[in-house]
Amino acid sequence: MKKTLVALAVMAAAGAASAQSSVTLFGILDAAVTVGRGNVSDFTGVTSNGLAASRIGFRGVEDLGGGLQASFWLEAGFNTDTGEGLSTNTNNLTSGQPAAGTVPTGSQGLTFGRRTTVSLAGGFGEVRLGRDYTPFFWNHTSFDPFGTNGVGTNVAYTGYAAAYGPTAVRASNSIGYYLPRNLGGLYGQAQYFFGEQPDGVNEDDGTGYGLRLGYAAGPFDVAIGYGNTELAAGDRAAWNVGGSWNFGVAKLLAQYTNVSNDAAGVADTNGWLIGATAPIGAGEIRASFSQTELDGGTKPRARKLALGYVHNLSKRTAVYTTIARVRNNGGAAIAIGSSRITANESSTGFDVGLRHSF
Repeated sequence: MKKTLVALAVMAAAGAASAQSSVTLFGILDAAVTVGRGNVSDFTGVTSNGLAASRIGFRGVEDLGGGLQASFWLEAGFNTDTGEGLSTNTNNLTSGQPAAGTVPTGSQGLTFGRRTTVSLAGGFGEVRLGRDYTPFFWNHTSFDPFGTNGVGTNVAYTGYAAAYGPTAVRASNSIGYYLPRNLGGLYGQAQYFFGEQPDGVNEDDGTGYGLRLGYAAGPFDVAIGYGNTELAAGDRAAWNVGGSWNFGVAKLLAQYTNVSNDAAGVADTNGWLIGATAPIGAGEIRASFSQTELDGGTKPRARKLALGYVHNLSKRTAVYTTIARVRNNGGAAIAIGSSRITANESSTGFDVGLRHSF
């Protein structure tokens, strides 16, 4: 009888503990057949991430009492078509990535390079440490109908990522702060990250910060983002503003991006997008028109028109297709769908794929 009572007490205690904390396994697998057309070479094959980035992760939260919570997030990226794990970056510089000829990108195994954070949250907001998305990137992808994935991705993102460098999307060694969620529609975050270089020459290389502030109420959402990274070759700074309005029958989105580079002779990069999503039964139509342009010289410019459709087979599974075409002028040579082109030529991309989340 006593053993039974002890067993019941242990089970009750375990139940209470499990009610206060949880760990979740999650992920996305996304693969598509992609076709790219260019004047130098075409491409046809199976690719990853046409609708969403493939990933696997673990996240957990523990209730500490008094409205305080501790949590962690481990998220690794991979290519569904090959099984290769995506790499990470140790110092927010090109040197922090796998060196060519030693451990080629994708051959280093699965790394938690998408996000690796530990957090403490409460009525004050959330403090987050580790590798995380930059505020500027969050503002960029939030107002793109294609979410910076697949052939329909905002061409301004292509220009921005090339101009900004390794911290265009994520930053390692970061300290982040998120505003509380009960501020009447106001939201925002601040982040500081370290390059962690040895003392001496260029010791601040790879160090930077980012900010984001927005307001969302009802169908309306608008936000501004900023990022700055110190680099020996010339500091990078970027800002963007984006907004959306949901009319029910359709949601309109727009954004503008500017990237400046302190390196001698490097022109600023400007980009913009206008787009829309529209629910159709169990699916959604997506469309956008975007541009990226350099300020200097011949003003290289690329413009992209993209149209896509996502059909939800269930809450976790969707099929999708997208077609896009980019036109280049002034010496620009941006291609899509893994095709290759020469300057001032056009490129067309098409994909049809399947995304499953768990």
